[in-house]
Amino acid sequence: MAYAAMGARAVPPIVATFHRSGGSALYTLLRPLARTLAGRFAVRVAVSEAAAATARRALGGSYEVLFNGIEVDRYAGVAPWPTVGPTALFLGRHEERKGLGVLLAAWRMLSDSDSAAAGPSGPPVLWVAGDGPETADLRRRYPDAATLQWLGVVDEEEKIRRLVATDVLAAPALGGESFGLVVLEGMAARAVVVASDIDGYRDAAGGCAVLVPPGDARALSGALRGVLDGSLAPDVRGACSGDGGGSIDRSTWLDAGGERAERWSMERLAGRYEDIYRHVVVGRLP
Repeated sequence: MAYAAMGARAVPPIVATFHRSGGSALYTLLRPLARTLAGRFAVRVAVSEAAAATARRALGGSYEVLFNGIEVDRYAGVAPWPTVGPTALFLGRHEERKGLGVLLAAWRMLSDSDSAAAGPSGPPVLWVAGDGPETADLRRRYPDAATLQWLGVVDEEEKIRRLVATDVLAAPALGGESFGLVVLEGMAARAVVVASDIDGYRDAAGGCAVLVPPGDARALSGALRGVLDGSLAPDVRGACSGDGGGSIDRSTWLDAGGERAERWSMERLAGRYEDIYRHVVVGRLP
């Protein structure tokens, strides 16, 4: 459909948005045709610097970097999902790229450790939402337990309530994330985000998340433990406060993360796209 529209004799001005980060077989196979048809785009938008770099390598041209929008208002005034102690949450497809296997290995290390941050009703619990090609194998290796709950696919209402309730949102993807939308969702819900140090997540977090090397279960376990027991490194917390160092309290840190999420609100994104379309149609920006 997209290629047919671009190839038509008379089409309105096209604003194209690029999301993919990393290599793409489709880009490789269709590169000559895609480069020709992409010349008809009036404006090219990318959701992140990583997505822009991928599109630029495949298609050439220049790109305006915006972002994926998040509906921040959906997290205000929401009744949290009931919890019995410290809780972490994974949201995402169960495939290798999303790093769930690494997270589960890290969580087992944390759960087996005497220093795990137990709450008044028991040890920390990891909620795993979603499904995918690795679900069956991972569930065999890491079955339901007092410290691990497999939720399956949850609807949007339950997802938001669990995000609001959780202490930590774990985002352990190994790569290929052009923009860390899940990171912003966690910050908007006032959860501490522990994520892989990859371009899409780093750009979204802006210093308001704990970042660890992708694929490093031991580092991930240590970061999760540090957040849950309150021993998180001061220099990480200082980065989010904007002062470049020094410890700040958890509430202040979460406030800073929430403020950052606000910068990526759907309202702001819609306003920016309105400016772009106005420019395309009438040739001027306000």
